[in-house]
This record gives sequence, structure tokens and C-alpha cells, in this order.
Amino acid sequence: MLKVITFGPPNAGKGTQAQKLSERYGIPQIATGDLLREAVARQTPLGAEIKSYLDSGRLGPDDLIVQLISDRVSKSDCACGYILDGFPRTMGQAQELDKMTEVDVVLNIVVDMEELVGRAIGRRTCGQCAAVYHVSFNPPKAPGVCDRCGSGLIQRDDDRENTVRNRLRIYTEQTAPLLEHFRRKGNLVDIDGSKGIDGVFDQMVEAIENVRA
Repeated sequence: MLKVITFGPPNAGKGTQAQKLSERYGIPQIATGDLLREAVARQTPLGAEIKSYLDSGRLGPDDLIVQLISDRVSKSDCACGYILDGFPRTMGQAQELDKMTEVDVVLNIVVDMEELVGRAIGRRTCGQCAAVYHVSFNPPKAPGVCDRCGSGLIQRDDDRENTVRNRLRIYTEQTAPLLEHFRRKGNLVDIDGSKGIDGVFDQMVEAIENVRA
């Protein structure tokens, strides 16, 4: 069984790398953001509560997040392991994770914060098929129009600059201290986030193979 955490500040590329690792190792990517947005889409009272956190860039309550993750990793597709993307984000969540299981490796993407702001505020998402673009790095063929389905592109509320900077501030205050927690446990590996998608992925695979050896 292989249990991995992709770690780092918002917009560092955790999701992209978790997806690639999922495909390579045949284990599911469990993205906190996806679980939260799924709950919002169902328009339940819980989803409405979650939406208020997402729109402001705040972290959700630990008990809520832990329950979402616990429910997800109990499913049959996680029998051979999983990749946690966006969890844990607070010491409370990390302590609950320690009670749940032992993680093999924490892959910490290290990247400049101002670069992260630029990555986020330029992101555009298709409201119909959820394809993702960037106005500078990956623009659609026609401005504001999805290449895949022709629908209009939107900027998600959590990609607006004020929200992004608030999320980075919260990360620095509440989540970065988790790095010391993982270092003490001996399973943290720093990954140079400036090396591009393939370069970052290669570093991650090397780190995973080292712990599996």
C-alpha cells in the first residue's frame, strides 16, 4: 500500500502532480477541494456552509474536512493506497490523520509566493466541462471560449486576487508550521517547484521510489 501527500501553498501544482502520480501508481487522487466543491454542488445545508468558506478563501473546520477525507479513504478504490491532495492543512487535521494512518511520504512543493498569485489570477475555467486554461500560460484558442465544448470561461471566486492572497496568508500562518511536524516524523521531501511540471514530477517519483526501496 502506498500513501502519499502532495503538500505546498495554494496554486503550487499539487493537484496536477497528484493526478499524474495517480495515473502512474494506479491509486486514487483525493483532492480536498474537489470533495468540498462536490458538497457545494449538491446544494445541501452542509454545502452552503462550505461555500461560505471557499468564497472567502478560509479553511473549512477541521472536523468537517476530516470527516470528508475519512469517508473517502474508506472506499474500496483506496485499498491499495491513495494520494492526499490538499490535506492536511492544519495541525488539528494532521493529528487526526496520524490517528487514521501512517503516510509513506510528504512531497512538499517549494515555490515563490508571488509566482503563485500570478498563476491563480490568470486561471480560467469552463463552466460547462470544467476544462482549465490560463490567460498567459495556456490560453484558449478564442479568448473567453472553451476549446473543448465552446462554452464561456469564468474566473472562479477562489481565483480572484484578494481571495488568493488571503489563502496564501492563511497558508503561511496555519499550514506552513505543519512542515516541521512532518520533518520530525521523517517523511518530508522538499520538491523544487521551479522545474516545470515534468521536472517536479520526476523529483516526486524519485522520492516515492526511495521510500519504497
